[in-house]
Amino acid sequence: MDFSEYGNPAGKPVVYFHGVPGSPYESAVFDTPAREKGLRILCFDRFAIDHSVTDSDYYRQIAQAISGTVQGARVDFIGFSLGTHAALEVSALMPRQVRSLHLVSAAAPLDGGDFLDQMAGKAVFSLAKRSPGLFQWLVKWQALLAKRAPQMLFRMLFASAQGQDRELVKSPEFKALICQVLQQCFAQGASGYTRDIQQYLKPWSAKVFTCETDVCLWHGTEDNWSPFAMSAYMAERFSRKARVERMEGFSHYSCLYAAAPMICARLACE
Repeated sequence: MDFSEYGNPAGKPVVYFHGVPGSPYESAVFDTPAREKGLRILCFDRFAIDHSVTDSDYYRQIAQAISGTVQGARVDFIGFSLGTHAALEVSALMPRQVRSLHLVSAAAPLDGGDFLDQMAGKAVFSLAKRSPGLFQWLVKWQALLAKRAPQMLFRMLFASAQGQDRELVKSPEFKALICQVLQQCFAQGASGYTRDIQQYLKPWSAKVFTCETDVCLWHGTEDNWSPFAMSAYMAERFSRKARVERMEGFSHYSCLYAAAPMICARLACE
């Protein structure tokens, strides 16, 4: 499986699970702090996995790709947004190999509470649950925009930005990064994006909350993509105590940017 690599090529391996929509290019956020702290950031192109591979087989294929790339070495996981679900499912398949989990702007299972009404993506998730066929058409339309008018899709996605995300969207560098992420996300069509949404909406494996791995949740208090209550809920579900880093005033992507150097610093000391 192809992957993107940032930071120090000879450093301690850390696997990043991008969001949805998202792509491996998203992990470029960690490049500078990872290089400074001697970390090798790897982000696998999971959307490229054949669309017929689903459920546990999907996560098993990702786990095998990771293990093969790092040659069985122990690794740390970073999951962002909906990528936190994939990170947890894969981690459950690699219990002795994953040293720690850092979940940023984590998206909890929707059946865990009254989260949907607080989410900017409520209409998308509701459509995916209620009418999978119409959802497919929506995703194909997003894919078309990503290819032909990525800046328009960017404006639509961030129209409801809150907290520090409002300032972040004004940055030309951030806009350029997200537009490239969106183009890469849909480069092979919409099947990878669709599968991750569908997997997220299904019941999660019970094993994801019984791991003995150290877990830290980084979450902005102003997040309206995945509300702060999602991290609070997940912290209570883990069988061992999980640490919650409450990021005051930050929202979804601004939390990722703020957390990246702190996560790298922490991983370098472990």
